[in-house]
Amino acid sequence: MADYILSCCSTADLPAEQLERRNISFACYHYTLDGEEYPDDLGKTMDLNVFYEKLIAGSDAGTSQVSIGEFCDYFEKLLKQDMDILHVSLSSGISGTYTSALSAAGMLKDKYPDRRIEIVDSYCASSGYGLLMDALADRRDEGLSLDELRDWAEAHKREVHHWFFSSDLTWYVKGGRVSAPAGWIGGILGICPVLHVDDDGKLIPREKVRTKKKAMKALVSHMKELAENGTKYNGKCYICNSYCLDDAKEVAALVESTFPDLDGKVQICDIGTVIGSHTGPGTIALFFWGSAKR
Repeated sequence: MADYILSCCSTADLPAEQLERRNISFACYHYTLDGEEYPDDLGKTMDLNVFYEKLIAGSDAGTSQVSIGEFCDYFEKLLKQDMDILHVSLSSGISGTYTSALSAAGMLKDKYPDRRIEIVDSYCASSGYGLLMDALADRRDEGLSLDELRDWAEAHKREVHHWFFSSDLTWYVKGGRVSAPAGWIGGILGICPVLHVDDDGKLIPREKVRTKKKAMKALVSHMKELAENGTKYNGKCYICNSYCLDDAKEVAALVESTFPDLDGKVQICDIGTVIGSHTGPGTIALFFWGSAKR
């Protein structure tokens, strides 16, 4: 058994039972619905289908990252187990949580001089972040030390590819990422913007695809181009969705038929409340291992 704790944030968008089974601790972000705050606890407090149904019904959603004080409390509970910590954060290109985690680790250093807290910026998001955490848990279980696992994460984190599209631009308009006229026209024409996460962990628009079916094929086409070993890819693949499970299953079937050597079936996850507050329902994301984006 490792002599350190592997940790992440709830925005890794993996099922709570999977994180528990893999012995990965997580800190909760927060979100608000119509002014009331809730923990982003992977569907425990509020079922994710209920969350998206509330958005569709008109509820206003907002999010807040894990604060320095919350990280101090979270880390201290783990340190009291006489264990060191390797915490991997949501991409700094999306959130300031990495900086907050670093600050909290520094504040606890004097109080726990015999313990270590190592912080890694994942440059990943949602279940791509989860795909990285799953790989780290594998290597921890193989016996890598804290330093070895931190170095592995730093060396390979840019190899996690993220490709996604949204079929409903309503929440992009609400968040100011798409203008109201563009959102209206995009809805009429069935435009599905395809985006990815770049080498700096930032969300980058790549193309505008007309119709959801073509967007699905575009995601798999990018995977064929970029996945390790091309169509002979034999790693794991995750798909996450925001209240569009049938679409996720359709993409998963397309992936499985295109990549027959996958490590198991495609795992379908839910986009959690924090990222889902910004995307709204109708988003599909595809995650796999490939060459470093640089």
